[in-house]
Amino acid sequence: MKHRVFLSLGSNLGNKEGNVIEAISRIRELIGDVERQSTLLVTQPWGFESENTFVNAAIMVVTDMQPLQLLHATQQIERDMGRTEKSVAGCYRDRIIDIDILTYDDLHIATDELTLPHPLMHERDFVMKPLREIL
Repeated sequence: MKHRVFLSLGSNLGNKEGNVIEAISRIRELIGDVERQSTLLVTQPWGFESENTFVNAAIMVVTDMQPLQLLHATQQIERDMGRTEKSVAGCYRDRIIDIDILTYDDLHIATDELTLPHPLMHERDFVMKPLREIL
């Protein structure tokens, strides 16, 4: 069964635009068809101080992966691209790539590992602006 998933991507280290484009390419290769993609948006860091602006985007992917499979696949892409640590307990830092699952069909779940829809997405313009562009 195919599922419609919206993802948010961001990078504020290295070739930021290239990082987001590479992540989208890897998502297409490993997760499913990228049917919609927002333009790339330059934004200020959210939740922490940094000299580095972000490049953000949103995509819609059609996949047959289950939610936890999808989470693990996005985390593996982050690791493969050089991300060594995830943000924990609201402590954010610069990162080469960040991939967040925003929605998965109309699913609502809350576990220690995954909460859907993403609980903070409505507070973040860098998520909502690209997401509105592709809805």
